[in-house]
Amino acid sequence: MSLTIGDTAPDFQLSDTEGGTWSATGSGATVLVFTCNHCPYALAWHDRIAEVARDYAERGVRVLAINANDAERYPRDSFEAMKDRVGREDWPMPYLYDATQEVARAYDAKVTPDVFVLDGERRLRYRGAPDSDYDDPRAGAVWLREALDAVLRGEEPARAETKPVGCSIKWKS
Repeated sequence: MSLTIGDTAPDFQLSDTEGGTWSATGSGATVLVFTCNHCPYALAWHDRIAEVARDYAERGVRVLAINANDAERYPRDSFEAMKDRVGREDWPMPYLYDATQEVARAYDAKVTPDVFVLDGERRLRYRGAPDSDYDDPRAGAVWLREALDAVLRGEEPARAETKPVGCSIKWKS
């Protein structure tokens, strides 16, 4: 089953690299970003997504990064590698581990990064890429920002869905 705009998104419980537990349920807007440590697209968009997390935190927006890749085939995406990366970099958002891949499957995540914006009632309001060009930092995650601004105003995003671009989720056999 595919999650479509307006649907209530599945809830979950996932642990982050610091030992905290997170869910999709929050009091305000929540951004879920399926990402990883090795994909060049995810790495290229990471700073822009982190900047969104910083810029919107005071407005009650939570940004949750989720890694669901098969760590056996892709050791750079293991939980230990995630913890190491967070320890070396400035992460303004929790980095969650979807070891069973159940959350990625429930959201029908396709690539890294695949971005989902949920409103305060956990309804899907945006799904897709952060912006139009992973290779151009000046794009500034504008599609994600536009969607968040609309959701925070209580409106539907003008651009509710874009094609997510990135490396495929590395599914377990």
